[in-house]
Amino acid sequence: MRIVFMGTPDFAVPTLTALVGAGHAVVAAYSQPPRAAGRGKQLQPSAVHRAAEALGIDVRTPVSLKGAEEQAAFAALEADVAVVAAYGLILPQAILDAPRHGCLNVHGSLLPRWRGAAPVQRAILAGDEMTGVTIMQMERGLDTGPMLARVETPVARKTTGDLTAELAEKGAALMAAVLADLPAHLPVVQPEEGVTYAHKIEKAESRLGFTRPAVEVERQVRAFAPAPGAFFELEGERYRVLAADVAQGSGLPGTTLDDALTIACGEGALRPTLIQRAGKPAMETAALLRGRTIPAGTHLA
Repeated sequence: MRIVFMGTPDFAVPTLTALVGAGHAVVAAYSQPPRAAGRGKQLQPSAVHRAAEALGIDVRTPVSLKGAEEQAAFAALEADVAVVAAYGLILPQAILDAPRHGCLNVHGSLLPRWRGAAPVQRAILAGDEMTGVTIMQMERGLDTGPMLARVETPVARKTTGDLTAELAEKGAALMAAVLADLPAHLPVVQPEEGVTYAHKIEKAESRLGFTRPAVEVERQVRAFAPAPGAFFELEGERYRVLAADVAQGSGLPGTTLDDALTIACGEGALRPTLIQRAGKPAMETAALLRGRTIPAGTHLA
């Protein structure tokens, strides 16, 4: 099939690779424009941009697809289908209608649960036992289109990094299977029941809320690992907690209960196991405490 691929982050790369591996003709890859990153603030191409160039695929990085010229250029590709995975731009109706089979999306949740921008983080924060990937026919609404296929996986104690990588691989395999026999995958309208929205993550949400039960605080740690990293502050310094266990104990929320950095929560306690100080590499908590004593009774903000 003639395919236009549209994606930006690492999550999308396995799907692009799977399409090429299956022998499809990927005639163009659309991705977000390069962004300034790193200490030097140099423009850096996206993960999809780099992967597509390595595969010899023409890369296009429009700021918007709303203009008639961009829409005409897209239609001129005469694609059988557009495959979309975390692209990050709204697709106007003219784009949705241009490919012969429309636009198919790899979405990292079990729709209709967690429509929107941050389905993996929201599933972890909510304590969902299961999540997965849905292949969806795109329409104008936010992740409202009919479903062609989906696959489940347990959330367990995975971080956002772990789960995103797993869902990327499952989504790639599922999309390849759908395209291998597209007529056999009849679209199923999403049910009205069970709709939730995965709103974009705000920076303030990554501050650890020790007034909550420890099981919820531990979910915060996993939801924001590896980035941006859930954190607390001590004496004006930010500490990113990248892994933690729920522990027994009680006390004033946010107060350390021992010299091993067990922190009282609204119910139970949290014991960080992997932590990172500003400007330093991540390390096990025991190693951190050998160089930075945090005695029992210390209050963390």
